[in-house]
Amino acid sequence: MGKPSRRDFLKLIGTGGAALLAGVSGAGASEERQVDNQTVGMLYDATRCVGCKACMSACKRVNSDYGSLSYEKAKFDSDGLWDAPQDLSGSTRTLIKLFKESDANWSYVKYSCMHCQKPSCVSVCPVSAMTRDKATGIVDYNKDACIGCRYCQIACAFNIPKFQWDKAIPQIVKCDMCKNTNLIKKGITACAETCPVGAITYGKRKDLLAEANRRIKEHPGRYVDHIYGANEVGGANHLYLAAMQFDKLGLPILKTEAPAEFSEKIQHTIYKGFVAPVALYATLCFIAVKNMKGHGKEQKGTDEISEGGSEHDEP
Repeated sequence: MGKPSRRDFLKLIGTGGAALLAGVSGAGASEERQVDNQTVGMLYDATRCVGCKACMSACKRVNSDYGSLSYEKAKFDSDGLWDAPQDLSGSTRTLIKLFKESDANWSYVKYSCMHCQKPSCVSVCPVSAMTRDKATGIVDYNKDACIGCRYCQIACAFNIPKFQWDKAIPQIVKCDMCKNTNLIKKGITACAETCPVGAITYGKRKDLLAEANRRIKEHPGRYVDHIYGANEVGGANHLYLAAMQFDKLGLPILKTEAPAEFSEKIQHTIYKGFVAPVALYATLCFIAVKNMKGHGKEQKGTDEISEGGSEHDEP
């Protein structure tokens, strides 16, 4: 048998990888994704919002000690009608923006963490600085554990986590549903408590979904027939109702599959018990030993030929 070639090695690794991924696929097919509707969340109704930004002020006031939420200089939009920060930032957890298609078709929209059921930010964080509480479903951030890699920013499908570039000791900033502040003291998020028109409702996810469905049923001409966040990327706990299409409000159109769910299955299957790395190193060692043996035989044959040639050449 000849020594293993590079092609043989690639075939071996490819076969092993295919087998591992097949195992992942099989595991995924047998497991059904379940959404926990007992977790807490918020329902934002864009048709009720008047753009007063009371929620933004309340968020900064209540949570200023948990993220250095300073007030930013506002900028006017292109029409000169609306002044507000242009995006979430290291100083802003909650943002109200105005989107206008025409004089008759416009809407406000609220941006803050979606508190996904399968959060990608939690999945990719290498030090568990991002966590999801199983009981409440709140996605929280631990500044003391964070190493500043910003993987959470890249992984988030909604582009929510922001980094404090202007701070000497920066943090990641995102909504935590007032977990350490208003929620403890009053049992409600600061934005929902402050909203003067009831555009933000706090409660259990199942109750929020029921309320959203009731509003759509009772006022079909007012709303787009879709609850944004109900199924996107596996479901979120921040839900939306609106009169305009959600992609017109700057919200991404996403599939129902959660990217974190797929990546975690691959990681947990391939790296469970460190089986894949051990198998890889065992394969490499096997090939190395085979090559060494083959090299030894070749060297021995060369030595014998050299010795035979020397004896033959003697007078």
